[in-house]
Amino acid sequence: MLLTRPWTSLCLLAGSLSTSWGLGLSEHPDIKAISLRTHSLEPPYLDSDMQSRWFDFGGDTIIRTDKYIRLASDMPSRMGWVFSRVPLTATNWEIIVEFKIHGQHTLYGDGFAMWLTKQRAQQGPVFGSVDKFEGLGIFFDTYKNNRPGTVFPYVMAMNGDGQTPYDKDHDGKDNELAGCSARGIRNAQIPTKARLTYFQDQSLKLELQYKSEDEWTECFEIPNYKVPPVAYLGFTAETGELSDNHDIISVRTQNLYQHNTGSNAAAQSGTKSGSSTTYLKPTKGKGEGGSSWSWFFMKFVLLGLAITGAYVGFTVWRTRQRNSRF
Repeated sequence: MLLTRPWTSLCLLAGSLSTSWGLGLSEHPDIKAISLRTHSLEPPYLDSDMQSRWFDFGGDTIIRTDKYIRLASDMPSRMGWVFSRVPLTATNWEIIVEFKIHGQHTLYGDGFAMWLTKQRAQQGPVFGSVDKFEGLGIFFDTYKNNRPGTVFPYVMAMNGDGQTPYDKDHDGKDNELAGCSARGIRNAQIPTKARLTYFQDQSLKLELQYKSEDEWTECFEIPNYKVPPVAYLGFTAETGELSDNHDIISVRTQNLYQHNTGSNAAAQSGTKSGSSTTYLKPTKGKGEGGSSWSWFFMKFVLLGLAITGAYVGFTVWRTRQRNSRF
């Protein structure tokens, strides 16, 4: 039994390392994605004490641990929210949100919002969150107030400066930074998702999945956009006289960094000749981050083998010593 314990520990360590560091690559061959648990949500959403270590929930939010976080139910005058407890400080990141907007009514509203703002966990009139916010708001608006020529549901981004109010009466027309129509995103027959990708001071891109699985439709891409240095990730929803269910199924946030350098990597990432692309590139010791962690893990393995071998050798030597006395 004593001999199996070191191997058990090593197996547990290997599992921990694969969970924490050996996470999958993004679609781009030269970009590595490392999961950020601090800004990710998946069932059962809550810890054993029925709390979340990394997120706060409030308002009329309902959590069904096996299915969803329901920000606002299909009832009038509901308002709910979920916000991260710590700001998202990664230089470059990707957030994939699976959500569901659904209900039985032919008239419905109002929608939900995704936030990366300085403010957090404050209820208000903008899809359930505070107005005159500072940061980025992305609104999944399902009810058309007064915006001629625009097909709803409509998804739009607004850059809040902390002073400008959201023009709710005109569905944010004067506030729009970028946006797109997304007819079919409500009561979709497939999992609906949003993928928000950010490279610091370079681009902010939103893609949607609602037409068919694994088919991503670009909603917008904003060049030279800068997310505030202090930005909490949050989701809110609101219903008025009209209502719908607004569910967050999962949130997966990943830190992106480039693990291959050189002109070839820059060319593949779409960088123009003569310019350069800077991704978050954490280094720990010498060499690439992945190689460092591999060497770190290998040293643990070798140390475990050395300890095990020393213990076995000592046991054999002690047994022989005892036998020589008789």
